[in-house]
Amino acid sequence: MSDDNSHSSDTINSKKGFFSLLLSQLFHGEPKNRDELLALIRDSGQNELIDEDTRDMLEGVMDIADQRVRDIMIPRSQMVTLKRNQTLDECLDVIIESAHSRFPVISEDKDHVEGILMAKDLLPFMRSDAEAFSMEKVLRQAVVVPESKRVDRMLKEFRSQRYHMAIVIDEFGGVSGLVTIEDILELIVGEIEDEYDEEDDIDFRQLSRHTWTLRALASIEDFNETFGTHFSDDEVDTIGGLVMQAFGHLPARGETIDIDGYQFKVAMADSRRVIQVHVKLPDDAAQPKLDE
Repeated sequence: MSDDNSHSSDTINSKKGFFSLLLSQLFHGEPKNRDELLALIRDSGQNELIDEDTRDMLEGVMDIADQRVRDIMIPRSQMVTLKRNQTLDECLDVIIESAHSRFPVISEDKDHVEGILMAKDLLPFMRSDAEAFSMEKVLRQAVVVPESKRVDRMLKEFRSQRYHMAIVIDEFGGVSGLVTIEDILELIVGEIEDEYDEEDDIDFRQLSRHTWTLRALASIEDFNETFGTHFSDDEVDTIGGLVMQAFGHLPARGETIDIDGYQFKVAMADSRRVIQVHVKLPDDAAQPKLDE
């Protein structure tokens, strides 16, 4: 037993010595600032000391200190809401269609958020002997945060106060969007998928008659073949690249741009790349040709 402990201790000390040597060779000591630390992380990835996922996660942790809630929030136009006067069946229709678990409840419009409804709180009203549904019985208090709030502080608040959604307001008090703990975690670990998300190997999936969701990594060549378009792939190869080229910058979630009559909306993005795009086809667009 003592030999095993001695061997384990030697291994740990060896690893510590290696990383100390690495630090001293790269920086003549420990990293002195954020840029040096980022360089160390990237060099460690290139030298295969850490894998790509670990490198991305470490970079994501550092990124959140530079991000504000406005950078990652779901914009007002994309908020899925319930109305205070809706019936149980009307609420269920919205919940089923969106597959979300939490919803802002509004009165007049999205500037008047009355609270938050959690989908699970409707379950007791679905029993045959349940009491009559009343929104007041399930409404929870909404947490309101400013657009300028730092993301790292938002994450700390989510964890310490144990809530998962906050309503975001601008400097004039108007609602500009919402933010969830999942939005922040995706900055760190990348896209979080569940059973309702599309499969990784599906490049194009139809949402409605004229709207499709696209993987940003889908090739322009495949898109042209499927949708009968003629977008150039001379400079970029993917849909994400096409969209970024059209914007001229890395777009945030919710940004929309028209490219030759096709309306592209960024459905998901992080601080480094576009992940998912929605495209609205023109009314006269050709019928997409999908593989059987």
